[in-house]
Formats: sequence, C-alpha cells, structure tokens
Amino acid sequence: MINPMPLYHEMYRQMGPQYWWPADSKMEIVIGAILVQNTNWNNVDMALTNLKDETDLNVTQILGLPIESLQSLIRPSGFYVNKARSLQAVLKWFDQDNCDFVRIADKYGSGLRQTMLKMPGVGEETADSLLVYVFDQPAFIADKYARTLFGYLGFRNLRNYSKLQQRIKLPKSFTYQEAQEFHGLIDEFGKQFLKSRKDFEASFLGGFDKHVLDL
Repeated sequence: MINPMPLYHEMYRQMGPQYWWPADSKMEIVIGAILVQNTNWNNVDMALTNLKDETDLNVTQILGLPIESLQSLIRPSGFYVNKARSLQAVLKWFDQDNCDFVRIADKYGSGLRQTMLKMPGVGEETADSLLVYVFDQPAFIADKYARTLFGYLGFRNLRNYSKLQQRIKLPKSFTYQEAQEFHGLIDEFGKQFLKSRKDFEASFLGGFDKHVLDL
C-alpha cells in the first residue's frame, strides 16, 4: 500500500494551492468531465464556450437541443458523437433530481460511484472526478499524470487506473478539499515535469525518497 500524504505535503509546500477544478459552476464541471476525455483542455474550453453561448449551460436547454446541434457545439472536444450521447445520459440522470447534488449523494449513498459507472461514457476517472468536485467526497483520482508520477517515483505495476487507486491508502481525515488540491497539484506538476524522466529528475521531486510512502 502507498501512503500518499508525504508526497501531497511536499507538493503543496513547493507549489502552493491550485484551486482546482477551474469552473464557474458544478454543472460546468460535470460537462467538462465528459468533454475532457481523450483530449486536452484547450479543446474542451472551445466546446464549453460554444455550449455557454448557446445554452448558458442550462441543463433543460442542453437536453432540448437536437442531437445534431449538440454534436456540432461540442465538436472541438473530439469524439463528439459519443460524447453527445454520454452528455445527454448524464444530464438526464442529474435532471431527475433537479441537479440537486446533495440530494443525489444522499439518495445513492455508498453506491453513488457504481451508479455513475453504469452510465455511458463514465469511466473510473470521470466518476471519481465527479465525486471529488461535484459531490464533495474525498477520493484519489489516479489519472495518467498520477500513474506516471508514481511510476517515476519507483512504484511498479501501475498499468491502469484501478491498479494505482487500489494501492493508495488515504487517511480517514483526508478531506474533499485535499482531494481537489492533490489532483490539481499532480496535474499541474505533470504539465511541467512529466513529459520525460529527465524532466522529472530535474524537478523538486527528482530526489524524493519513495520509501516514506510505503505502508
């Protein structure tokens, strides 16, 4: 098992707060979490701007769009046919409870993550991102940057999302705010230092002792 907290504290000390996820509303986060799959944020930003201009990200208005119009608006994010279908399904699910995030969390309880995973286009990373940023629940988001980081730190067999997440042991005191910060820290670090092992070794984590993370 891996205790990630020494790493979190070192990254926070070096980089400061990241204030993730950058968005004006939780519904923007929901939509962004679908659109960001298999693309970069610049493309998502263009798609979000199109949706904002057309619907102001109003769920009723988005669901009222013909599927072809929705596909056209989100086209910059790529895979727009599948993403439009996923977006409709996810927004319909939220709309069933009037997009009341607290009510939805209470309704599904510990089964919330599994319920989201049953929706089209919602994988583990998307579900955990929604848990952390929309439902204010702590979770470790084991995205590609996280897997690369822990791999460079010397941990092996992190081939996929669940392999890393299952090895992370978060303390009971870990808050959703810390989960948001940790995800933001890792992704911002990744953009700067995880393009190659050489970049990583030159970073402030290049000499980090992985043994302090062992449980």
